[in-house]
Amino acid sequence: MTEEAKEDIVRVPSVVIPYLQESEKQFFEIVGYGNVPDVKEFLEKYPDFNINIVDFQGVTALHIAVHDRNMPMVEYLLSQPDIDPGDTHLHAIRDNEIKITMVILNKLNELSPGLEYASVSQSSDFPDYSTPLAIAAQCGHFEMISFLRRRDHILLRPHPPSCNCENVCKRDRDKYDLLTIERMRLFAYQAITNPAYICQTVDDPILEAFNLSYELIMAASFDKEFYHDYIGLAKTVTQFATDLINCTRTVDEMEAVLKQSTGFAHSSKFLYPRLLFALHNKQRTFVAHPNVQQLISSKWLDGWYEWKIMRLWKKLLTIVLRIFWLPVMLVVVLIAPNSKLSKFWQSPVNKFISSTASYLVFLLVVFLISNEDKSEQLRGPPNSAYVWILIIYITSYTWGLIRLCIIHGPKRFFVGPWYWFEMIMIFLFILTFLYWITAAVDVRINGQLELERKYWNKYDPTLIAEGIFCLATIMAFLKLLYICQLDYYLGPLQLSLGKMIKDVVKFIFLFSIIIFAFTAGTCKLYQYYDEMVQIDDESRIKTQQVSSFVSFSAALKTLFWALFCMSPIESADVIIENLPGESENETIINHHTFTEIIGYISFAGFTFIGVIVILNMLIACMSNTLTHVTENVIVEWTFARTETYVDYMLTTTLPPPFNIIPTYVGIQPVIEYMKIFLKPTATKRARWDTTHCCFIENLETEKDIQFSLTMSQLVQRYFRKKDKEIDENEVDRLTKEIIELRNLLRDALTTA
Repeated sequence: MTEEAKEDIVRVPSVVIPYLQESEKQFFEIVGYGNVPDVKEFLEKYPDFNINIVDFQGVTALHIAVHDRNMPMVEYLLSQPDIDPGDTHLHAIRDNEIKITMVILNKLNELSPGLEYASVSQSSDFPDYSTPLAIAAQCGHFEMISFLRRRDHILLRPHPPSCNCENVCKRDRDKYDLLTIERMRLFAYQAITNPAYICQTVDDPILEAFNLSYELIMAASFDKEFYHDYIGLAKTVTQFATDLINCTRTVDEMEAVLKQSTGFAHSSKFLYPRLLFALHNKQRTFVAHPNVQQLISSKWLDGWYEWKIMRLWKKLLTIVLRIFWLPVMLVVVLIAPNSKLSKFWQSPVNKFISSTASYLVFLLVVFLISNEDKSEQLRGPPNSAYVWILIIYITSYTWGLIRLCIIHGPKRFFVGPWYWFEMIMIFLFILTFLYWITAAVDVRINGQLELERKYWNKYDPTLIAEGIFCLATIMAFLKLLYICQLDYYLGPLQLSLGKMIKDVVKFIFLFSIIIFAFTAGTCKLYQYYDEMVQIDDESRIKTQQVSSFVSFSAALKTLFWALFCMSPIESADVIIENLPGESENETIINHHTFTEIIGYISFAGFTFIGVIVILNMLIACMSNTLTHVTENVIVEWTFARTETYVDYMLTTTLPPPFNIIPTYVGIQPVIEYMKIFLKPTATKRARWDTTHCCFIENLETEKDIQFSLTMSQLVQRYFRKKDKEIDENEVDRLTKEIIELRNLLRDALTTA
């Protein structure tokens, strides 16, 4: 190769990066050896040497000394007048070197007061918005975080992506681009979600973990571009709360954690408010943890362990026999509310048995009304005594829902799917009663009581009441699925069914767009040919135009049933009636071929998109949902079962319809609320708002000593356990390396 060619190769433009000269490489080697006198001799030999020189990776001599944990070398280099520490303090923080970090931070303050709190710039390893405490928190160095906080380092909590405040968010959007803002927010969340940082900044790490998890999930739903990053952080912080509860050893420690009401509605009468808070925030792994479940199961049985070991047929028989005990329960609870038998019936599992038994009676009443003979029925409401029993039941169920709404608060109550299901069911029954009343008034005013059904108006109130009652009856029997959540085998299937319904709703939206598009295009395409009949001249066979695409409703019906392959293939045929021929016995059959081709193309296109693509996508999605639930069957089912447990724990001792009768236990909270409302005390006052309904606010700010001690022990056990896991992993790694080295030596000796 000629010299000119070599010179041309050298002059080819490339990325501008620093290259070390020979003397600079020598300086880096001397620093790497770690001998301070040699470095001192080198700098005395080259007095004009640039001590801040960097290599192609942005590494300086001070970086090398920090990574080598060479404290004397770091101190000597920092003593040089022209030294620039750069981001070396962040490297020392990442390596968890407190002494080296302190020396570098002190040097930064010497250069400029307060410089240690500033973020770095132009760093090869850290973003421009990196601060010492943020790096320490991300790495989870407990002692380093404590050291920096003692030096007054702070870490501001980021605003969620949905925030649009004037002071911070709008100002940042004017100053930075959206990518930088989002990266800064994610960087801050990575720091404040670390367990080591959480445990040093709050006195209730579990509550903070729940709040952060909820906040991160909301951020993920708002900012889809970084969805997986936010969800990953949410899972990490949720697992931290679960690991903390895993460190509990006794029932007293579990109760100290779960009895905390901080962060939750004051209106809750439940024994374990922290569990309700976990359910509200969908903390599945926390709720499904064996420690939590053992405590909840013990409260559910309340000493009646025989129920747990009963066979299924005995449990069903117990529920059926409880039907006959319901009147006895009413008398005992009213007369002797503090008796042993009354206390036994107040246990959650007995509330479940009583409620189920009462609901079976309710279903029987509904079935008897629905199964009445309609052939001889007169206009107006059913002439049956069962109607009055049904009215009493619906009234009691309505009161039960209102009571749960007051206890939970509207915010939690209206996010429960089963609460919505029961509200809709009760609304349909009430609507049925209103139409029965309307029908009775209509008969009283206009007469025609014995008018035969076939002469009734199509919007007769009796007909409408029957139709609505039909829907209400279906929903009443479907509520038996709610009870199935308690069974280990039926619960996951019921849970899968509920999640599949969500998948169906999503696909209904897509399918509605598709079917509307095809319906809008074909609705009037065959209108002219409606009811035309074509007669074959030879066989005299008549063929009539199918009412498929003659109107909007006809086209919609044809395409909908095509989804289930129930529309005939002749739906796209164009039938034109016979035209007169040259003679009386001869006719002409015309064919509008192009119109028919368009009809067939539209019909086939919808069938392909709707049936083959959309329907099979729905089936695949439902299969994926079933697989996902099956893979997490214990967690998903246990979480759903706990929600059912809590509902029954919060219900009254007397099931519907007896729950509308005032009892001592039921009216005691009302009396207490009214007493404090009329005469507030120094520590309590009665309040009301749209979020929590009626509740008694405790003004005492006393710290729970037992909870503080328990949380301190849990945190100590958590970090001790983490250290042991790290040590075990390190030992395993070293063991594998020793085994590999032994194999290499044996192979070498064998070869030799």
